[in-house]
Amino acid sequence: MFRYAICNELFHDRTLEQGMREAVALGYTGLEVAPFTLAPPENPFVSAISAESRKQVRDLGQNVGMEIIGLHWLLAKTQGFHLTTRDKAVREKTAAYLLELIDLCKDLGGSVMVLGSPLQRNFPPEMSHAEALENAAEVISVIARTLEQKDITLAIEPLGPTEGNFLNFAKQGRELIERVNSEKVKLHLDVKAMSTEGTPIPDIIVENADLLAHFHANDPNLLGPGMGSVAFEPIFAALRNIGYSGWVSVEVFDYSPGVGTILQKSMETMRRAELACAQ
Repeated sequence: MFRYAICNELFHDRTLEQGMREAVALGYTGLEVAPFTLAPPENPFVSAISAESRKQVRDLGQNVGMEIIGLHWLLAKTQGFHLTTRDKAVREKTAAYLLELIDLCKDLGGSVMVLGSPLQRNFPPEMSHAEALENAAEVISVIARTLEQKDITLAIEPLGPTEGNFLNFAKQGRELIERVNSEKVKLHLDVKAMSTEGTPIPDIIVENADLLAHFHANDPNLLGPGMGSVAFEPIFAALRNIGYSGWVSVEVFDYSPGVGTILQKSMETMRRAELACAQ
């Protein structure tokens, strides 16, 4: 049986507690947090999230029956950080900020951090992907030991070409992971992103079974599972066949159908796909 989570930025029009309770009622048992949503809008950096606020979020999860599974959108809304830049001082600053995010993740009770944030990793035309990969590996290598000590997994997220030019394919994510060579640096796969690869999504899942640590369920139309053209039965069958035991977390970018509709439709689709692959 899969474990289902929801990304908290969906709850943009209600309190975190209201959103969490609504999600729990539909079967979601995990919450994935975008750090900027816990900070003041005028200061979206992790340093602005007080120890008291961190405890409140962790306690809220325990009270409503929802595990805080970790973080995503790690560098979103921030400035001054970049993963692949040639500026060594900026890379060092980025590594230091990722260390702060590890502390936040641990304080919330989480165990996974999804590294997407395309705006803070895209590289300019004069730089090759190989050089960008080398710079990113340097940054992540700095934090690898802390990840291991604190038992936090950094999940590298390949993203499609509409979002940027760095790590557009799962195989490129693998290359970065293999360069860092840490048991706590693994792969994240996202349905929307995989839809741009040109390879069937189930095949990508199977090819990367050894490194897969986290999974986002969504659709290229920016909505949730079952709200677009992607068939989820083959995807869930692939996850089941490889023995995937991590979270299936719903991440959407278009909130227009409403929180309740997104939560319900996504869960209905995932439950149906899970049932189909179990038969």
